Amino acid sequence: MGSAVELRTASAVDAEVVATLHADSWRRHYRGAFADSFLDGDVVADRLTVWSQRLRSPKPGQVTIVADVDGEPVGFVHVILDDDAHWGSFVDNLHVTNALRRGGIGSCLITRAAQVVVERGETGGLYLWVLEQNTAAQAFYVAHGGSPVERAYAGEPGGVPGRLNGRPAKLRMAWPHARDLGRR
Repeated sequence: MGSAVELRTASAVDAEVVATLHADSWRRHYRGAFADSFLDGDVVADRLTVWSQRLRSPKPGQVTIVADVDGEPVGFVHVILDDDAHWGSFVDNLHVTNALRRGGIGSCLITRAAQVVVERGETGGLYLWVLEQNTAAQAFYVAHGGSPVERAYAGEPGGVPGRLNGRPAKLRMAWPHARDLGRR
């Protein structure tokens, strides 16, 4: 990669780039789980609606961090602090531009998410859901100390029926102590 990764808190001006990164990641990794008609449609507009709201009016306990390389946003992570009494804080999204995958950006983002949980969370744990078909992401989380602890079925993205192909399985990946991930 060569250039340093700079992490910063996202703001409303980042909504479009975050939505674009999110949509591109879904199109690349969720084919077969989400309906092709949804993925081939205007997923960016769908995600822009979500991210514009989240970044314009962040809810207490929600943090979005953007990774920049050479001043350009190339990835992000969104954390909901203390989302679950048992599992802890929820990594709702972590996406990196495809051209820079495997370059350490995802590691920087997941580590920073863990640091935020340690600094601001009450429960101390960290978890996320990953589609079972996304084996590369699972390997990434396991390499960072996460463990698959539960299997369930994905709900419709955005809660709108007809966007899934059947009921794809998802795995809960968990870190009982975010501080351990933050030390990696």
